[in-house]
Amino acid sequence: MSLFLQFAFLLSIILLSAKMAGYISIRLGQPSVLGELLVGIILGPSIINLLNLPFIEHGLTETVAELGEMGVLLLMFLAGLELHLGEMRKNIRVSALSGLMGVIFPVALGWGAGRLFEMDNASALFLGLTLGATSVSISAQTLIELKVLRSRVGLSLLGAAVFDDILIILFLSVFLGLIDGGGSSYAIMLIIVKMAAFLTLSMMFGLWGLPWLVRRVADLPISQGLLTFALVVMLAYGIAAEALGGMAAITGAFVAGLMLARTPEKESIESGTHALAYGLFVPIFFVNIGLSIDLHQFQMESLLFTLVIIIVAVVGKWFGSGLGASLGGLPLGESVKLGAGMISRGEVGLIVASVGMQNRLMTSNAFSAIIVMILFTTLITPPILRALFARGRVTHTPEVNDPEAS
Repeated sequence: MSLFLQFAFLLSIILLSAKMAGYISIRLGQPSVLGELLVGIILGPSIINLLNLPFIEHGLTETVAELGEMGVLLLMFLAGLELHLGEMRKNIRVSALSGLMGVIFPVALGWGAGRLFEMDNASALFLGLTLGATSVSISAQTLIELKVLRSRVGLSLLGAAVFDDILIILFLSVFLGLIDGGGSSYAIMLIIVKMAAFLTLSMMFGLWGLPWLVRRVADLPISQGLLTFALVVMLAYGIAAEALGGMAAITGAFVAGLMLARTPEKESIESGTHALAYGLFVPIFFVNIGLSIDLHQFQMESLLFTLVIIIVAVVGKWFGSGLGASLGGLPLGESVKLGAGMISRGEVGLIVASVGMQNRLMTSNAFSAIIVMILFTTLITPPILRALFARGRVTHTPEVNDPEAS
């Protein structure tokens, strides 16, 4: 079998399995990402070991992984495109405090758990960063199903998840920069200057230059020219984030999405990017995460570590985000609901964990524990939210429930 046919075989199996597993997961009342992760584990070395079949050349493993990395950039690009801050501005205090506390508590507890299991400081802190992530998409999907997305709790929860993701992305970039820079005062100052330069230049271009270019490209008689231009902008921002800002490429992709979200052509860009991302690259990313897990490597100590990580992840996020919501002015009952909605991890947690593997800050056992934690928190969040919202009425206000009300 030729190398191309091997590659085509792998892609067809991965994509078909991902969509079938996603469909089954949705029919069972869970997000599709859960099924894609699980099928990746099934196809991986834990059971089938797809990438190491006798007729598959080893180099294709790296090719599949690179396609998955494209999925990471597209995910963060879409996250920036999908932000709607107008409806959440009246709940900005609650969202900010909940997002902030929802990062601080899991990061601190995760660092403590890592040190307890004799990790070095860098690896333990990175473990905490992984636990600090949450999932905007999973939380929003659950709230839509419960018909409470535009309630006070719903909008505050969505805003808190956005703050959470932004903070984790920025903290991750600073952390990786410090690791590469050696940690001296000069290195720290250089990192801050480089990050500030990238953010300033990217924002200036995004606010003044990018909208003009988008309008011009949209008028050109080119097939899918606007989508192609948006992808080039995403890649350019990702390259600049690493080369100029010393930040992760996903930060650049996220900023590119934020900037393009301001343009009138946002819906057209989002539609095309969504089809490309979820039709090809994102399923490969999620399945490839599962493909990298070998459950045979689990030892009893790893099982104990996994249980501790799950407990820390749930308690840290629920308590931290709930406390932040309470400090922001929400009643206790609504704060508990908001904190529960932040428990679910997802794509950002996977992204952070995969970055840790690439930089050798996380062992395979720790990575597997993170994946199990993500699966567990994704599973338990919808039923917890259903139970909490069933116990009391949801508070709706004209300002929140109707974005056009004054």
